[in-house]
Amino acid sequence: MLIGEYTSKVGEKKRVSLPKKFRMELGDEIILTRGYEDALIIVNKKLWKTIASEVINGSFIDKNIRDTSRFLVGGAKEIQLDSQGRFVVPQSLFEHASLEDEIVFIGLVNWIEVWDKTKWEERLGYLKDNSDKIADEISKMSKEKNG
Repeated sequence: MLIGEYTSKVGEKKRVSLPKKFRMELGDEIILTRGYEDALIIVNKKLWKTIASEVINGSFIDKNIRDTSRFLVGGAKEIQLDSQGRFVVPQSLFEHASLEDEIVFIGLVNWIEVWDKTKWEERLGYLKDNSDKIADEISKMSKEKNG
């Protein structure tokens, strides 16, 4: 299971080191793509195939499906890890996430988010300040779904 929070430095040529625990869980075939709220997403190839098929199986006539495809699939890159678990973040993804000197890897069970450390601290502050509202919204959605 992909869980935990790990901080890492960005090295020369935009090289970062994927935490060992995550490498062991993901395996060698890894996809990096744009995420929401200015983060990046890392998944293994098996989960990526599921995500891609869900997006692709929607109707291309639907604007939201086209936009989701452009956002998630269009920005995706297969990542090669070196022997020390490092990889280079492509320029377009580096810019999307506004990465600087330090990054944070956040394990979210099935995927990993990669955040610029400063942006993650801001987001974490937002989550702390709004946790009650977020919980209420999730509760409402659950009631509607089971309704």
